Amino acid sequence: MLYQRTKLKTLSKDTPKKVKRVLPFTEEHISFRESTRKFFETEVKPFHEEWEKAGIVPRDIWLKAGSAGLLCPDVAEEYGGSGADFLYNVIIIEESSRAGNTGFFISLHNDIIAPYISEYGNEEQKKRWLPGCVSGEKILAIAMTEPGTGSDLKSIRTTAVEKDDHFLLNGSKTFISNGQLADYVIVAAKTSDDAMSLLMVERDMPGFERGRRLEKIGLKAQDTSELHFTDVKVPKENLIGKKGQGFRYLMTKLAKERLVLSVGAVEATAAVHEITLRYLKEREAFGKKIGSFQHIRFKMAEMKTELEVCRSFCDQAVNAIMSGELTTSEASMAKWYSTEMQKRHTDDCLQFFGGYGYMLEYPIARAYLDARVQTIYAGTTEIMKEIIARSIGL
Repeated sequence: MLYQRTKLKTLSKDTPKKVKRVLPFTEEHISFRESTRKFFETEVKPFHEEWEKAGIVPRDIWLKAGSAGLLCPDVAEEYGGSGADFLYNVIIIEESSRAGNTGFFISLHNDIIAPYISEYGNEEQKKRWLPGCVSGEKILAIAMTEPGTGSDLKSIRTTAVEKDDHFLLNGSKTFISNGQLADYVIVAAKTSDDAMSLLMVERDMPGFERGRRLEKIGLKAQDTSELHFTDVKVPKENLIGKKGQGFRYLMTKLAKERLVLSVGAVEATAAVHEITLRYLKEREAFGKKIGSFQHIRFKMAEMKTELEVCRSFCDQAVNAIMSGELTTSEASMAKWYSTEMQKRHTDDCLQFFGGYGYMLEYPIARAYLDARVQTIYAGTTEIMKEIIARSIGL
């Protein structure tokens, strides 16, 4: 079983609280959650501030996660994975968010990029690339966004000209998560004027260069970078799926990416509630605990209600994706609502901390900065609403 791959012991205390969920978690899932929580509490959380100062996470955290069975758990056993169901991925996402992890982009690797290989790669590609992704020896990135192109992927300018046994890749990408660390980068490029393809660029290919690591207002420990491709010879064996089908592949996978972000946003919001409640029960003003003021009590009650309603919808969407029934519009609903909720709730909670909430030594301040990008990447809130509006005939 998957949870037996980790050498970590289950927790003797602070085990996950039983929360009413519509997801079919089993005892095995619960055991896996306990060991996953311990991993993030012991291997990630104590070092996160150090990583934020460095602007990057160390490669050894990827190797540790691989040894603990936390990388690509749903990859088939013949390629090094455990063949687990998606609920194991959900647990990893939730426990990562619960620990305040915004630097070690494990979900990007597990849930967003690896599936392009698992689902569109051929047998040789899966055997060549997936085992290293599962072990943590190889780190994944995907390069879609360009300096002049964001949500409008059809307007990308990176080109891949077909030659005898390779594609000649030229162009630049920006805002690429895992950009500095990545060993494998899936690059979206035009292979004709009206068609896009996905090519796997490997670390040491001549002409592939990493630009500057970008400075961000949040996600300080996450290496977001510019990437440059100058006459990179990408072997035809590195074409993922069929030539000219890249845009379709990207659009198909974006629904899952948005759901994954939603799951993380819900748990990140719950974590903000938790640290705020502790503060409200300890801090005094005018001779009483500030949590006893009616405005604050009512506000926390409202936010708790909204959080649980949103969690139920996201759980419903997780069930839908597991049964192959998740629609693009449903994923868009989950994404915009959960991330906007995260942003609003974090802002409201920071207000309760007063001046301390503005100090970076307090987790609420860092959570506030990290939350801001949630409504931007993987499709802005405005794009999500546009997709939903079209789905209802407007």
